[in-house]
Parts: sequence; structure tokens; C-alpha cells
Amino acid sequence: GNLNVNIVDVKIDSNSVTSGTLFICLSGQNYDSHNFIKQVEKYGAVAVITEKELDTNLTQIIVKDTRLAMPIIAGNFYGHADKKLKIIGVTGTNGKTTTTHLIKNVLEKSGVKCGIIGTLGVFYDGVEEESTLTTPDPLELHRIFSNMVNKGVKVVAMEVSAHALYLKKLEGLTFDVGIFTNLTRDHLDFFGDMNEYKRAKLSLFENLKCRYIVSNIDDEVGKEIYKNYKNVITYGLKNPADVFAIKIKERINGTSFVVNLFDCIYDVKNEMLGNFNVYNTLSALTAVCLVGISPKCAVDGVNDIKSISGRLEKVYGGEYSVYLDYAHTPDGLKKVLKTLKPLTNKKLICVFGCGGNRDNGKREEMGKISGEFADFTVITSDNPRYEEPMEIIRQIEEGILQKNKNYVLVQDRTEGIRYALNLAKKGDVVLIAGKGSEKYQEILGIKHFYNDKDTIIEIIEGRN
Repeated sequence: GNLNVNIVDVKIDSNSVTSGTLFICLSGQNYDSHNFIKQVEKYGAVAVITEKELDTNLTQIIVKDTRLAMPIIAGNFYGHADKKLKIIGVTGTNGKTTTTHLIKNVLEKSGVKCGIIGTLGVFYDGVEEESTLTTPDPLELHRIFSNMVNKGVKVVAMEVSAHALYLKKLEGLTFDVGIFTNLTRDHLDFFGDMNEYKRAKLSLFENLKCRYIVSNIDDEVGKEIYKNYKNVITYGLKNPADVFAIKIKERINGTSFVVNLFDCIYDVKNEMLGNFNVYNTLSALTAVCLVGISPKCAVDGVNDIKSISGRLEKVYGGEYSVYLDYAHTPDGLKKVLKTLKPLTNKKLICVFGCGGNRDNGKREEMGKISGEFADFTVITSDNPRYEEPMEIIRQIEEGILQKNKNYVLVQDRTEGIRYALNLAKKGDVVLIAGKGSEKYQEILGIKHFYNDKDTIIEIIEGRN
């Protein structure tokens, strides 16, 4: 093939190839797009990146690993926009979304344009795009970077998933700051065991990919990071750290504490609940100082912040209170229940389910946790996907039975929430966990429009 071809676009999805496209062949667990070469040729592709010689008239560039080549090509194609941004990457099991939103809040209050890429979507300069993955594919990622630079964005805070690291999506990026939040059980359906999951997460910090690393010194893996890597700045509550908090006071309407931020002492007070949010706040404060914000401006930026959509968000506060949270791992659920328990005058009622076709070992464990910390549990459906919903519910039930008998099984999620709200009396707290601000429920391959918050509000308004 001809080496001097004009590339108009780069694609990995054979169906979206148009004339002038460079197509990158990838092979995954269940597919191999090397087999679609005739189709992309027909659709007008002009060149192809491949791992083996193919029978085609197209210009082909053969590389050892197309996944590794893709982020490099994406960076080149979009004019190395990533080099014009300061990038803060956040990895860990829980806390990624909240931390990136805190960072954005601080930077924007200090007059620095900041973009976010993560679970809730892509946000910058008034633009909002839905996202399907926590960390987009490289082509999508570099397209977003390029748009951000064009809009004057200076810093981007992005969630970095273990999957993305494992699939080498971030190759070639340099992070100004890499944040590590914590590591607990999650995604074992994909990684097989905790060691593999941990190894994927830690790859963010290897080979000097990060100028600075901000690590949670109270987490076992966070301690390892501190010992094994250079330029690590630590934060925590229990162990000696560079950035830490004292005098933490939690009330139903928020949290206050005193922060020592690089030896500057300030009062912090905002509406976010939970010790884990103190950790998220500390990591965000540390990161923004490392990209040039003064400690004083940083603290001003986290003060008075409201809760983040679907992250321990208070949805109703009448006779009883209703909170919504995304907790969908054993550790996440435990932290949220332990946060709400002391703030409850009477009963703590918990509504949750577990996703289908994902790690099923956590189901019994989460049942046990709800049985231990909540006074009453409604076990319901989350995203059953292709599994039988009642089967998932029964597996959760096996856990709760080891702790108490105060629970009920309600398969339909709306009805499960209705049951809990009907049960709630003056002074009770209801937690609806697992989906947070998700806009759908996935059943048998179909995403049905569904949102916990809308459901809660409809039920309460219907009653009043």
C-alpha cells in the first residue's frame, strides 16, 4: 500500500468507518476486528493498523500491540492536546467521582478552567456529555482533550479505572498528579483476584507516569505506594501524613474539621457526610496545591460545597430523611451505613440490590453488612442484567440471615423503595444504595429509563 495517505479520521469500530479513515484492529476476549478488514475497505478506509499481515489493498502498518499503539496514534491525531493540559488522574475502588468533582469546584472558584472525565460524564466549560465508561477509549479521550484545549481548559481531573489501565488506554499520557484513594473488593468478575486488580491499579504510578503521587497512607496499598515510588505525598487521618485532618465533627447537615495542608492550618466545613469524604477532601486539596493553587484558595473551594449527585446525597428531609448513594461494593456500603448510623435518632433502613453478571461473591458479604449496620433492610433489584433477579436477591439474603431477621425481599426496585418509605417513621433515616444517579436499570440487555431520585420524589409527593 501507499505510505503517503491522507487520514481524515481514526476509528476502532468497523461500523463507523467512512472515507479517509485509519482503522485500528483490536482483539479482545470475544472478538477480533482483524476479521472485518473487507468491511472497512468497503466503507472507505485508507489505512489499517494491525498485528499481522492481512489480505488487503489498504496501506497496512503492522505493530506488535495495537492496544498500545492506539493511545499514541490518538495523541498524534489530536495534536497532542494532552500536553497542553495539566492532568490529575484519580484511581482506587471508591471516591474517584467525588474527588474529581471537588477538584473541579476548587479550581473553578480560583478562576482556573477545569474539565472532568468520569462516571457521571464529561464536563467542561458548560458542556456536558454522557459517558458510557469511567475512562473513555483513547480516541474518544484525546478528542475530548482537544475540545477542552479549544475551550480554554487548563486542568483536567479524570477518573482512571483499573480496566482502562489494564487495557493500556492511558499509554503516553503524563499525569501531573496521580491520586490513590483506596483498594477494596470490586470487579473480581474481570480480574479474577485482588492481586491482579491491585496490579492494574498500581500501573498508573509506574515508569514516572506521574510527576507527583498523592497516596492514602491509611490504606494498606497506599502505604505500599508510599514505600515503593518517588515523589509521593501522603494524606490520612490515622498515620503520620503530609496532609491530615483533626477535630472531625459529623452532624446530620455536614462535616467540619481542621486541616493541616502543607503546614498551613485551616477550618473546613461543608455539607458532605462521612469520614470517607474527609479523605476525598484531603486528596483533592493536596492535588490542587500541587498544580499551583494556594492552600488558602484550595480550602475556600471545598468550604460550603453541597453533596455531589448520587453520592450520599440527601434527597428528602422531612419527618424522616432519605439519602441516595452509589455504594455498590461491600466496603462502600459499610462506610455509608456507618456514617448514617450515629446520625439516626431512631431506625436506619437500607434498600439495596446487587448487579447481575458481575462478581457474585460480594452479594452474601453485602447482605451481612446491611444486617449488621441497618435496623431494617429491603433487598431489591439493582441491574439484574441477564441473571434471574430473585436468584441475586436470595444470595444477598444468605448473608443477612447470619445477622438478623429484620428484612423483606421486594424484587421490583420502585416497590422496594415504596416499602421502605412507607415503613419510615419520624426520626428514621432511609438509605437507597447501589445506583446513585444512574439513569437506567438494565434488565435482559435492555436499559430501561429509571432513576432512584425521581422515584423517591414521586413516591413522597404522591403521598403528600
